[in-house]
Amino acid sequence: MSKGQQLDVLNRRQCLDLLQGVRVGRLVFTEDGLPAVQPVNFRMQRDDVIIRVAGGAKLTAAQQNDVVAFEADELDADLRTGWSVTIVGTAHPITDVDELVEVSGTFLQPWVDGRRDHFIRIEAQKMTGRRIRETALPDYHGTGE
Repeated sequence: MSKGQQLDVLNRRQCLDLLQGVRVGRLVFTEDGLPAVQPVNFRMQRDDVIIRVAGGAKLTAAQQNDVVAFEADELDADLRTGWSVTIVGTAHPITDVDELVEVSGTFLQPWVDGRRDHFIRIEAQKMTGRRIRETALPDYHGTGE
């Protein structure tokens, strides 16, 4: 008998809990009028995504207060299990000195060499998540005979 998979829709709390355990996601934004997707290191601060950037199109999107999407996941192709969380919200550069001090202390060394002097907050206006898991086998209740 083959095992089936089940798709669960996650609530906001489940999404936030899953995001705490990963450090890389994908930022979807507009660059030169077209969709762009780039991997980014991130941290969660309350319900918001915080990313650190050098500048460029991601910072421009934040400076224009663009609506962006952010996605993170953990997938196992062999087991056909995993989860995905997507956040849609407005991007803003973080410019307040107290906020910059607070968020800069939460970041580890960037993966790529070079300066990353700007922080962007994505205010989570919509958060959705899905989990694919093995369908549990029905409980066996024997008669004891």
